Amino acid sequence: RRQRALLWAVLLAAWEAAWGQLRYSVPEEMPKGSFVGDVAEDLGLQLTALSDRDVRIVSEGSTRYFALHGKTGHLVTAERIDREQLCESVQQCMLRCELIVEGQMQVYGIQVEITDINDNAPSFRETEIELRMIETTALGSRFPLAEAHDPDSGLNSLQSYELSGDEHFSVAVQAGPSGDQRPELVLAKALDREEAAFHELVLRASDGGDPARTGTARIRVTVVDANDNAPVFSQAEYTVRVPEDVPVGSVVLTVPATDRDEGVNGQVKYSFKKITEKASKIFYLHSETGEITLLRSLDFEEGNSYELEVQAQDGVGLFDTAKVTIAVTDINDNVPVISVRSALREISEDAPSGTVVALLYVHDKDSGKNGEVRCSLDGDLPFRLQSSHGSYYSVVTARELDREQVSEYNVTVRAADGGSPALQSSAVLALRVLDVNDNAPVFLEERYSARLAENNAAGALVLTVQATDADAGTNGQVSYSFGNVPDAISALFAVDRETGEVKTAGALDFEEKSKYIFGLEAGDGGGLVSHCKVQIDIIDENDNAPEI
Repeated sequence: RRQRALLWAVLLAAWEAAWGQLRYSVPEEMPKGSFVGDVAEDLGLQLTALSDRDVRIVSEGSTRYFALHGKTGHLVTAERIDREQLCESVQQCMLRCELIVEGQMQVYGIQVEITDINDNAPSFRETEIELRMIETTALGSRFPLAEAHDPDSGLNSLQSYELSGDEHFSVAVQAGPSGDQRPELVLAKALDREEAAFHELVLRASDGGDPARTGTARIRVTVVDANDNAPVFSQAEYTVRVPEDVPVGSVVLTVPATDRDEGVNGQVKYSFKKITEKASKIFYLHSETGEITLLRSLDFEEGNSYELEVQAQDGVGLFDTAKVTIAVTDINDNVPVISVRSALREISEDAPSGTVVALLYVHDKDSGKNGEVRCSLDGDLPFRLQSSHGSYYSVVTARELDREQVSEYNVTVRAADGGSPALQSSAVLALRVLDVNDNAPVFLEERYSARLAENNAAGALVLTVQATDADAGTNGQVSYSFGNVPDAISALFAVDRETGEVKTAGALDFEEKSKYIFGLEAGDGGGLVSHCKVQIDIIDENDNAPEI
């Protein structure tokens, strides 16, 4: 059966990997570095790609629970994980992270279920319970007891109660609205204060683990004389909605109860009958007035609803209970957060339209419209945003780039939520455009001309040609040379490759030839060439005597 379960787990991981989603499970409290899943095999990634560090694990929040082992491609725990600390009162505890493949600009979602182990025993909020009962209490009367709490789940959670110590009482368990077990003390034998003024009991709570864990609470029942009226709340249930920015110390709700008795029997004291540890640090119940006030600020993102149970008890021990629900409403108090998961620093100017230059993750902790985020780019730049995966966005080129016009870009990405007024944040992406050899040299003139006296000495400067190239680096370095010219031209003239100076290489004779026309070339480091024409007119000198 274990091999069959392993086969199903492998098939499930392979199916979900094909859709960009991996799911694994790991027990809580495993040591750091424990194996979670073979991400490299499930996604078909090569171990050489992992060693180049272009694959990494990212997750929300400041705590990293998982890491990727570069040599094996295994997903391992980055620290010891306590399920009860992470997922209080949640049946299925899931942690999410993303695998970023930077070279492919690809995101794979990973879900890891943290399974429970029986590492917590049931415990009572109060281990010493004081009860007062009138001696005329009817047989079969039930008295709610404090519930035990076990943060484990499933069979490892609280399963049963048992009572010992006295034949006058037994324990019964009632199922609450949410399926929780609520112990009740049941009077099984009539009380007689003259026979026994006190009863000492032990309530034991057990979970379903193997071996089972237990927790106990001592109950002391004081038998008192008759009190025929119990406090009564004005409502069985109270519900109030409170904005999360209500000041500390404010009164959230008042739960009044009345008792028709007089004196001590009619004096009502208020207390929490059922409250979580988290809620006990947020709310305070005044024992005299029944006012529930704030001990610290509310945060909708930490908790949007609290269910409490309050008790009103008179001086003799009769009581009533009421349910209180405090719903926290969200206000726009969180700015959208832009996280740059991956970004290019350089891009070639001949990159095609649609090239991805950055991968962004945008998140707002608020809910509803306050958490709906709109993203945009500032300015008229050759880039655009497109939705990639969930809350991920890609910044891509909207058209071809031209380094000769703009060599660097600062792309501002702005995120605004739907609140009123809207909150916004921004991130700046710096991108340098790399040159390609897409510009040939250009001569300042298409045709150059000069006049030169004959019999000039070799090395005399005739003229200078000049060409420019808009490209950068070697692509923009210009060198000069003759075009396709006869040997007679190259024997009489020389051109400097770097300066473009044309000089004489030999003596010129007007009587032999009075005009020279030839072509020059300007070439850059990438192999692009342009041409110009050069005309040199020879001026006659009186260097010949008349002949008879």
